[in-house]
Amino acid sequence: MKFLRRSGSVLLFLFFLLNAIGAMHAWKFTHFYEDPHHRNKKPEQMSTGEKINMIFTGIKISKSMEEDTPSLAHENIILHTRDGVRLEGWYIPADTIAKAHGTIIVLHGYGSSKSDKLPEAYFFHQQGYNTLLIDFRAHGNSSGLTCSIGYKETEDLLSAWRFVESKGEKHILLWGMSMGAATILKAVPAYHLHPEKIMLEAPFASLVDAVKSRMRSVHLPGTPFAQLLTFWGGIEQGFWGFGYEPYRYAEDITCPTLLCWGKLDTRVMETETQEIYEHLRAKNKQLTVFAESGHQSFCLHEPEKWEETMQAFLRR
Repeated sequence: MKFLRRSGSVLLFLFFLLNAIGAMHAWKFTHFYEDPHHRNKKPEQMSTGEKINMIFTGIKISKSMEEDTPSLAHENIILHTRDGVRLEGWYIPADTIAKAHGTIIVLHGYGSSKSDKLPEAYFFHQQGYNTLLIDFRAHGNSSGLTCSIGYKETEDLLSAWRFVESKGEKHILLWGMSMGAATILKAVPAYHLHPEKIMLEAPFASLVDAVKSRMRSVHLPGTPFAQLLTFWGGIEQGFWGFGYEPYRYAEDITCPTLLCWGKLDTRVMETETQEIYEHLRAKNKQLTVFAESGHQSFCLHEPEKWEETMQAFLRR
């Protein structure tokens, strides 16, 4: 009986310890701090010692900073979301607004900023589109230090959509990378948006999958750590983390959709990409694989193929 009681006490202690570590990691992964001099390292860029330290103390992530400003004529805009977040954006009009093909809202990924997506915006501008780039909450020059990996960022997309609508635009397209792409998948059905076309690059299939990718990067088993962080991350953010599944939202996407994925991507698995593609209900859908790219900008890494893919999709 003493052995059983001691074993039970040890197991109970380990249970609480594991949950405490999971809650701490979830908090640090979604809560940034401001330090313009700090540059975040990707887990795969860390030394063994840094990875071990991160496992026990969590990782400090500084808020992303703007690295550049548009070289094209643009309008600096300030938007406010329904939940009180201040967003900063750039609206870049086409050379001849009256003849613009439409407006593309450009959405960056986790830990990035709107300035990182200027190359994509310049390309869309060359194709005759107005573009709107925004910093998600807790990124770049937007307010806040808390990120929900795309869940609450749907409010940011809605604010951007309403701004474009206020300009009288009838042809609105959406482009997003990683977290930005997942935000699109959630926002379109949630707010009954009707984009003309959607372009998704490397979206994760579920929040659990997104957390598993972090576990892989530091060589930790996905289970049970991914489930723990998903649970506590959702609790801390005020939503059910296991219900955040972009691949399921894809079932309500019916407009023409381009899905892109990098063959060397260690963050988003091929099975996740296939899952999203299979759930898309769009009759006009396309999956393009970039054989030489990982979880990165296809526009910069494989520019010729990316430009050809985008041109063909936009001209359909």
